[in-house]
Amino acid sequence: MFKSIFTIARFTFYEAVRNHLFILAVIGLICFFGLTEFIGEVAITESRQLQAILIGGGLRIFAVLAVSLFVIASMVREINDKGFEFLLSLPVPRHNYLFGKLLGFLALGLTVSVLIGALLLVYCKAGIVMIWTFSLFCELALVICLSIFCLLTFNNITLAYIIVVAFYFLSRSMSTIQLISGSPILQSGEPSQAFMHFMINAIAYVLPGIHNFTRSSWLAYGVDWNVLVPVLWQSMIYLALLVSASLFDLYRKEL
Repeated sequence: MFKSIFTIARFTFYEAVRNHLFILAVIGLICFFGLTEFIGEVAITESRQLQAILIGGGLRIFAVLAVSLFVIASMVREINDKGFEFLLSLPVPRHNYLFGKLLGFLALGLTVSVLIGALLLVYCKAGIVMIWTFSLFCELALVICLSIFCLLTFNNITLAYIIVVAFYFLSRSMSTIQLISGSPILQSGEPSQAFMHFMINAIAYVLPGIHNFTRSSWLAYGVDWNVLVPVLWQSMIYLALLVSASLFDLYRKEL
């Protein structure tokens, strides 16, 4: 069982290497580093904090978009090349296939997180960078699982990618949306306004609190290890839900 999982995971990770994803990641790191250094030169005060915030926020978005696109494109290519049907036709349980792909993609996410963390050591202390990097890995793990689930469900690269990006940015900005909807300035007493406020809170209740993951302010002003407790719990809960849903969709597919 474990041999087949690790074999699939290894070839999944090798595919990322062959497709020059890490070269793209390094190019992105260099571009963000150059832009950050330029902005730091023109900043009047707190240039180091400003640089940390800019490069942390920019690289986080870059990592999420690049990794999710690679996961979806990789699985679509495997399906189009009939590799998906070939693997499922072998005497290997379907959950081994899913766990193998997931493990390989998680190794990819961990590598990207470590590369970004290594660059952040230029601007921040090692302890802060370790906390931020671990949170980024949890964030990428959620995005990877969501990408797999959306592709298995919708079988369309464009639709799956749009849903993943929309889900991520909605989760990231949901706290701001709640603050706006609950503002006293907007309180009109109308039933429609109360209904919208209820719906926003209901949506926020089922979404992961990604706005509390990998905050750029951690890099500028420091952070304690305690912030990782809710990050880890939410990651475990939503990973379990997404993996279960992906397994359900995978087992109902017919060859």
